[in-house]
Amino acid sequence: MILSIESSCDDSSIAVTDIATRQLLYHKKISQELEHARYGGVVPELASRLHVEALPKILEETRRYFAQLKAIAVTNEPGLSVTLVEGVMMAKALSIALQIPLLGVNHLKGHIYSLFIEKKAVFPLTVLLVSGGHTQVMEVRGLNAMKTVARTLDDSFGESFDKVAKMMHLGYPGGPIIEALAKNGDPFCYNFTVPLHQSPQIAFSYSGLKNAVRIAIEEGSETDYANIAASFQRVATAHLLQKLKKYFKQHPPQCFAIVGGASANGYLREEIEEILKPYGAKLLLSELQYCADNAAMIGRVAIEMYEAGAWSSIENLHVNAKSTL
Repeated sequence: MILSIESSCDDSSIAVTDIATRQLLYHKKISQELEHARYGGVVPELASRLHVEALPKILEETRRYFAQLKAIAVTNEPGLSVTLVEGVMMAKALSIALQIPLLGVNHLKGHIYSLFIEKKAVFPLTVLLVSGGHTQVMEVRGLNAMKTVARTLDDSFGESFDKVAKMMHLGYPGGPIIEALAKNGDPFCYNFTVPLHQSPQIAFSYSGLKNAVRIAIEEGSETDYANIAASFQRVATAHLLQKLKKYFKQHPPQCFAIVGGASANGYLREEIEEILKPYGAKLLLSELQYCADNAAMIGRVAIEMYEAGAWSSIENLHVNAKSTL
C-alpha cells in the first residue's frame, strides 16, 4: 500500500491506496473553508497552522496500515510553500520511522489522475485544468508525457469566481456560491466582453472580466447580484469555449477531460459537452468528491510513480511552490 498526503492549500488530506488493485482503502479530508471564509480567501499562515492540527489527527486513523506500506507519497509542488512544507515534513518523518521510500508528487498530475481513482488510466487525453490557481490545456500521453499547450496570462478561472464572490461579500469558496446564485439570474443581463475574443492567441485571461464585474457590482445593488453572477459565469465560460474551439480546429479531440476544483461547475460541464459533440469526442470527468485537492488523487499518481521507480530522497525532496506542467 501507499500512504499519500496532500496539503498544497487549504485541504488537509491523507489516503491509503492498494498498489496492485488501485483500490482506495482509506481517504479523509478536512477542509478549512469555514476558517478562511471570514477573510474571503485563503490566508496562508492560518492554513499552515490548521494543517499542523489536522494532519496528525487524520494520520492517527491510518496506523493499522503502517505495517503494509511500501511508500509514502506527498504533494511537494505546486501550492502554498507554508502549507506544502507541513505535508512534506510529515512524509519525511514517516519515511524515516517506517524505513520506506518517498514519492514527491506534482499535484497538477494528481488532478489528471483524479479521473482514474480506482481505475486503469487511459491515454492519450486532451485536458482542461481549471482550479483556483491554474487554467491550462494539456496534451497528456502518460505520467511523464504531459505538454501544456495553453495557459492563463493572469488570473485563473477558479480564482475569478472566488474574487467575484468576495466583491459581493458572499464568502469563500466562491465557485459554488456564484454557480448557485447564477441559477436565479439572467445570463444575458450584463453584456460583459469575452476576454481575448479578437486575439488569435490560444491563451486565457480573467483580469479584465473581473474588473468589469467589479464596476457592475459597485454601480448596482444586491438585487443585481444574481444577474451579475449569471452574466459573469456565462462570459467566463464562453472565453474557455472560444479558445478551445480554436484549438480543436487544429487538434480535433478524441478524448477530452476537465479536471481541477472548478471542474465541479455544472454549467461548465454542460457547455463543454456541447462543443465536443461535433467531434464525437468522449468527455471524462472526475467524481465531484475528487475535483478539489485531495490525497486520493495523489495516491493514484503515486502508484504509477512507484511502478516506474520514480523515488525521491529525503535530502532532495523539496517544496516547489511555483512548479508547473
